[in-house]
Amino acid sequence: MPRNRAAYAILWGGLIAGAIDITYALGFSAARGVPPTRILQSVASGLLGGASYQGGTATAVLGFVLHFVLMLIIAAIFYFASTRLRFLVRHPVGWGALYGFLVYWVMNLVVLPLSAFPSEVKFVPIVVITSLIVHAFGIGVPIAIASRKAQSVVS
Repeated sequence: MPRNRAAYAILWGGLIAGAIDITYALGFSAARGVPPTRILQSVASGLLGGASYQGGTATAVLGFVLHFVLMLIIAAIFYFASTRLRFLVRHPVGWGALYGFLVYWVMNLVVLPLSAFPSEVKFVPIVVITSLIVHAFGIGVPIAIASRKAQSVVS
């Protein structure tokens, strides 16, 4: 086990969750004809507003970096909560899925509306359903499993 358990859980959980989430977002959007640059610029728009869409590759790269920074923060929140609430890592699939579900709603109902994101958040059924599945099992569960492994919890 690595020396720094927190860093292990946050880095592995956040990077795996971030990779799954961005792969889903880019793939789902590509299937709908939206180029990857546009998706990454939309992430940057949370910080820059509508100007992010005129920034070309630079704002797409910024969006990519911001995406992973957010995932690391999301992983850190779970990890540190799980050091106090040990049941979170005793049952990582269930609690991780619930955490991912909550992350989806907090991002869409709190973070995006409070950011510089230039559009109204819309809830298209197919996007909501697929996003909830990805957030539950592609974000929450990997973060919970990384936290469990870092803390060497046995059920």
